[in-house]
Amino acid sequence: MSLNRKSQLVQVAKKVCRDLRKNQTEAEKLFWKVIRDRMFNGKKFYRQYPVFHDISGRETFFVADFYCYSEKLVIELDGNIHQYKLKEDNLRTEIINRLGIKVIRFKNKEIISDVEKVL
Repeated sequence: MSLNRKSQLVQVAKKVCRDLRKNQTEAEKLFWKVIRDRMFNGKKFYRQYPVFHDISGRETFFVADFYCYSEKLVIELDGNIHQYKLKEDNLRTEIINRLGIKVIRFKNKEIISDVEKVL
């Protein structure tokens, strides 16, 4: 991939991430409130963070709901729509795992009903 195309991909990823941050779900808002600013175990988390890969042969990205660089950990909060996207979610998890990053998934209901238990 040319440097110019990679630069364009980064710009697209930034825009997508910004848009997602502006339109968070209630579960994402609540979870962010309790982990931001190193409030959870002193770990730095990023929200709506792009994870770039070229495993499929072309450079692309996923947007992780939350990412902790020091732990190489992605945390995904899944709403009801994910019950219909199990195949895509499993593929996404497999690709992210190949990059050396662990993935943990929680349902939005789990976050809203008892975020402390999730932590």
